[in-house]
Amino acid sequence: MSDSIQKQRERELALRREQERKDLETERTIGRRPLEGFSHAKTTWTDEQDERPAAEVHGNDEAESRKRSEDQIP
Repeated sequence: MSDSIQKQRERELALRREQERKDLETERTIGRRPLEGFSHAKTTWTDEQDERPAAEVHGNDEAESRKRSEDQIP
């Protein structure tokens, strides 16, 4: 293997390790998450959506999913 290919692989590996460190740091941080992602584009997400109780929004998800699954059984 040539030195240039080896150096490129080492740079790619270093970059992946750095990205993984950033991901782990973000996961350890408690609080609101940025929705922009890497593009830094604006979203239509509003603060009101963050304030809605999760139980109100997703409280019946499991039961509804189970019902949909069972309805598929002939």
